Amino acid sequence: MATGAQKFDAIIIGAGQAGPPLAGRLTAAGHTVAVIERKLVGGTCVNYGCIPTKTLVASAYAARIARRGEEYGVGTGEVSVDMSKVKARKDKVMIGDREGVESWLKGMDNCTLIFGHARFEDPHTIRVDDEILKADKIFINVGGRAVTPDMPGLSDVDYLTNVGILELDTLPEHLVIVGGSYIGLEFAQMYRRFGAQVTVIERGSRLTSREDEDVSATIKEILENEGIAVELDATDIAFRKRDNGFEVIPREGADPIAGTHLLIATGRRPNTDDLGLENAGVETDSRGYVVVDDHCRTNVEHIWAMGDCNGRGAFTHTSYNDFEIVAANLLDNDPRKISDRVPTYALYIDPPLGRAGQTVAEVRKSGRKALVGKRPMTRVGRAVEKGETQGFMKVVVDAENKLILGAAILGVGGDEVVQDILDVMAAKLPYTAISRTMHIHPTVSELVPTLLQEMTPLGRD
Repeated sequence: MATGAQKFDAIIIGAGQAGPPLAGRLTAAGHTVAVIERKLVGGTCVNYGCIPTKTLVASAYAARIARRGEEYGVGTGEVSVDMSKVKARKDKVMIGDREGVESWLKGMDNCTLIFGHARFEDPHTIRVDDEILKADKIFINVGGRAVTPDMPGLSDVDYLTNVGILELDTLPEHLVIVGGSYIGLEFAQMYRRFGAQVTVIERGSRLTSREDEDVSATIKEILENEGIAVELDATDIAFRKRDNGFEVIPREGADPIAGTHLLIATGRRPNTDDLGLENAGVETDSRGYVVVDDHCRTNVEHIWAMGDCNGRGAFTHTSYNDFEIVAANLLDNDPRKISDRVPTYALYIDPPLGRAGQTVAEVRKSGRKALVGKRPMTRVGRAVEKGETQGFMKVVVDAENKLILGAAILGVGGDEVVQDILDVMAAKLPYTAISRTMHIHPTVSELVPTLLQEMTPLGRD
């Protein structure tokens, strides 16, 4: 039986990357705040995303380096991977991070942490089981979840998503991954390095389809060099159950591929379908994302949406930046905007891909005059010294105003190096701000100025 409503200055639905720091800023400003979390504090990043997966990536990298020891004159003997210890290390890091955020919220003055599923009853009222909460301001930070596509036979076989695969403490004999994008490829490489046979099946004609074709081709080469099988143009994927697993047919007439474990990594959707948003009059788009303006405000004046559920970015860093934008506008009289940020992200295979701004294909399509520079990692001294020469650096700039339009750094340290370029882009400085800067030797970053001194006109095809 519901009792009288609890009144707060603000309610935050979801304790992902944007929710807890916003609670911290609001309570520090004297507001009373309720944070509602239906499952695990920390959201996707802490529990199912960046923290656990990059911990696993680190274990896989250690296995890879150990096996390559002879190349560096180091004898390691036979290398084995204990998946129960790999999982235990991942769990320790992940749980420690989650408990840190949860204890912060629980110890926060004027903050009440409530566990349960939140649903709007009206624009100012939230129900959590039998509790009724009211607030002047409401912030939605509910994240997203994996999409399971409708493919023939899939419902007849056991499969994993990015959540379930994190619970494996044994090594798959043959891991088949449907989806040739960021999540799928990271798991593909890590499990190959752990010792599994791995096959990646992608519906499209290339991996990482949002990237330039040379980036996609090099990523495929990197993975295939480690023994990962890649099936492209899998236009009619179908599954059949077998006694010891399953088999997948990538396209009509193709030979079946037998596997023991199946990971579906074909995309994500926002967790907005069971929030009662219609009771608050909050608008969503055709894919379920909450529609927001440049300040993360919904069509209802006192309701905001931050993070993956607003469709304005699908990364931890975009979610956290959403928090910064909301806090700046509400509390600091600082009109920060989503449109001010330069799109940037990384793919954490090894070597990683660091990306900022537009692809060369996007710049070419725009018709603007541009310059492009490209340098293979084989011509980067630091990469040669480390024995990690796969990949390349590529930067595209506007030929007229000299502003950097985009960069792809696929190579050792690429996720860090690209941020030199990102900072200059955000500051709206010409590319000469880097090309004329002396960098430290020997580093990977020192070749960015050299690259920018060797720009050539971008062709039309």
